[in-house]
Amino acid sequence: MTRVHPVFHVSQLRKCLRVPEDEEVPIDVLDIQDTLEYKEHPIKILGHDTKETRSKTIPMCNVQWRNHTEREATWEQESDLRLQYPYLFDG
Repeated sequence: MTRVHPVFHVSQLRKCLRVPEDEEVPIDVLDIQDTLEYKEHPIKILGHDTKETRSKTIPMCNVQWRNHTEREATWEQESDLRLQYPYLFDG
């Protein structure tokens, strides 16, 4: 796999006539930095689960992020979320 280059061919592109309004995010809502990056913030926890390894059990949370739908939620470690975003676990 070291010889595979991360490139694509123009034939793989599809023409986009317009972006659906429900997928469009207003630019002023995003806090875009000079490096064209923006900080993601979690909105809510959608679910809990555990990941089993050989020696331990890791609690995981399914998190919905700002400017993303519930379908785009990601699984994150609960301990990391408790450190960075303790307000998600209040109440």
